[in-house]
Amino acid sequence: MLDDLIRKVIREMVGGSGPPTAFLSPPGDPGLFGPESITWKVHEDFIAMMIGGISSLILQALHPQALAGVWDHSTFRTDLKGRLGRTAYFIAATTYGPTDMAETIIRKVNTIHSKVTGIDELGKPYLATDPHLLAWVQLTETFSFMNAYEDYRNEALSAKHKDQYFHEMRSLGYRLGATHLPDTYEGTKQAIYAYLPELHYGERAKSVIHLLENFPSKLLAKPFITLLSRAGFNNLPNWVYPIIQKSVPSEMERLAIKKSIDLLAIPVREALKDGVAAHSRRRMYGK
Repeated sequence: MLDDLIRKVIREMVGGSGPPTAFLSPPGDPGLFGPESITWKVHEDFIAMMIGGISSLILQALHPQALAGVWDHSTFRTDLKGRLGRTAYFIAATTYGPTDMAETIIRKVNTIHSKVTGIDELGKPYLATDPHLLAWVQLTETFSFMNAYEDYRNEALSAKHKDQYFHEMRSLGYRLGATHLPDTYEGTKQAIYAYLPELHYGERAKSVIHLLENFPSKLLAKPFITLLSRAGFNNLPNWVYPIIQKSVPSEMERLAIKKSIDLLAIPVREALKDGVAAHSRRRMYGK
């Protein structure tokens, strides 16, 4: 009964339904990464991925041109759950899906991007196919996912394995049109710093952050979602807080959120143990 309740709350947050049987075939197809990759390991934890996803959305909102494409050409402000659900499916399909599933969703996203263009809130033109903007999205996502995994999965990776994750994910970024992506953790951190002069905390970014702080949800899901949102804000690099006009979280606040997440994660991980990753392993190993 508890497992069913948890799955219901998660569907309330990101959508989705039923067992991911599409990931069971064709047998032996490793997809883009394969079960021995660090990407499979990092992306398997729902809690860490949601926390990393929230912090990456905050970072992406600070780039006016990257935000403009979403602002002008999506319904995220009125359908945040739908946006998160589509992003969650993209990550699942490209990480764990068989090759055809992964390539199909990449082609779909690239086709959508080819039609996204306009003027940002500062009056500058943008193209969603701009490799520089695509790199910003890739850098902030991978950096946020890795930090959340290490902090909330309580399983530190070696420097070699951390770098391997960025090396693996670089190939996905290139498929989406990004260029000049680093293949190490430190390289990714430095590449993000290089974007700082381009960031802008305007009315649009403030609107996005307000939305993430007040995630629309039903009463049943609200405590769970509020806790994940706070963890997402705590997952940001310290240099972000002055930009978004917030105080750097205290060590006491970070510890309280982390302990709460640790307790929450136990039943959530149990409820989701037969999810996409488990189905994909059956595709590979037949059990």
